Amino acid sequence: MIRAVESEHVSAPVLAAYSYCEAVTGQQARNFAYGIRLLPTAKRRAMSALYAFSRRVDDIGDGALPDDVKITRLEDTRALLGRVRDGAVEDDDTDPVAVALSHAARVFPIPLGGLDELIDGVLKDVRGETYETWEDLKVYCRCVAGAIGRLSLGVFGTEPGARGAERAPEYADTLGLALQLTNILRDVREDAEGGRTYLPADDLAKFGCSAGFHGPTPPEGSDFAGLVHFEVRRARALFAEGYRLLPLLDRRSGACVAAMAGIYRRLLDRIEREPEAVLRGRVSLPGHEKAYVAVRGLSGLDARHVARQSVRRRA
Repeated sequence: MIRAVESEHVSAPVLAAYSYCEAVTGQQARNFAYGIRLLPTAKRRAMSALYAFSRRVDDIGDGALPDDVKITRLEDTRALLGRVRDGAVEDDDTDPVAVALSHAARVFPIPLGGLDELIDGVLKDVRGETYETWEDLKVYCRCVAGAIGRLSLGVFGTEPGARGAERAPEYADTLGLALQLTNILRDVREDAEGGRTYLPADDLAKFGCSAGFHGPTPPEGSDFAGLVHFEVRRARALFAEGYRLLPLLDRRSGACVAAMAGIYRRLLDRIEREPEAVLRGRVSLPGHEKAYVAVRGLSGLDARHVARQSVRRRA
């Protein structure tokens, strides 16, 4: 099937649209780009189209426009998604993201409803929603990240005959939650400066952090390190479950997922070692470390490790 997709003729306008999306991805998605460059051409292009559309939605939510204008633009973007879903976007349309996404959706069984969920999640941001419990936050994370995992699975597909493949969407969703919770920990100071709080209110209260994070030091009298370590353990459990997706994918799709997830797991390691670093600035990995994670993913080490663990569990 993949060879057929690769050999399919792609018109010049669609190629130009994909090139635009790949440029957006390369410029704005440092961690994401490391993973998708491991994919064959057709899958890499489709993932770039998904990213470019998702980036548009996120940029509306994160921008400086008044909230009512943001809501209007998000609903306009939902209407554009409806045109994509209905096959109403022509190759010569003036919107390259719509052109690329429309082509990708014709080639791969992408569950486009996941992008509706993403829009729903960003609308929660615009409306300033906060989360009392982890169960509440999970709903948000499933919108903005679990849905992306399921959309990506539409591009990756699963290996024919893979045992447990029916659970692949569940694992993809859970891995998305793991990545999003890591993002929330990494960006806790930046989000606070933007007036957003994502960590559950009951967790903040438990560790004396209800006052929020508005400076380079934790709230006075709080157990900030305890809060971070508590959330890190939660994220690690999500990673452990979500990584069960890897043996269900072909080698290069598995490498892509392992590379992206591996970068975030290493970020989590750094945050765990030095919790207060997230209050001083954005924690990130150097390029050589990201490259190492990508090579490790391409080698299949993570997928084989997960497969061995699954065999031991069944035994």
